Amino acid sequence: MASPISGGYSGSGSEGDPQQHIMDQRKRKRMQSNRESARRSRMRKQQHLDSLISQTDELKKENSQISTSIGITTELYLNIESENAILRAQMAELSNRLHSLNDIINYINSVSSTTTGNHHFLHAHEAQETLFNDCGFMDPFNSLAANQPIMDMLMY
Repeated sequence: MASPISGGYSGSGSEGDPQQHIMDQRKRKRMQSNRESARRSRMRKQQHLDSLISQTDELKKENSQISTSIGITTELYLNIESENAILRAQMAELSNRLHSLNDIINYINSVSSTTTGNHHFLHAHEAQETLFNDCGFMDPFNSLAANQPIMDMLMY
């Protein structure tokens, strides 16, 4: 029998069996509760892991779409840059042509202003007519146009 002071149990008392039985029941209950808690914890961890895997897959998909978009944008950018380079070269050529045409006009104006009734010089209107053909383009066989760079006559 158990002594209240010593707290010990005697293995042969009938009172020890019900207490032992209650202790065993509490222990089994606690173990069952712990198992259930561990099972819930494992389920939460698995759900969290599944969520992270799903999120990773979604981010990989998004990353792939962004990479594709960057590739397309880069290709478009390079195409536009090459177009701009061509346009800049054309602009420089047209500027040179405009400068040459302004020089011709200045020459024609200076020739017409020095005309003193002498028929050797062309008047400005006549010079312009001989310089350009019927379509409004420079006549490449005109002697005034022969002083222009060859690229100016061939372009456009």
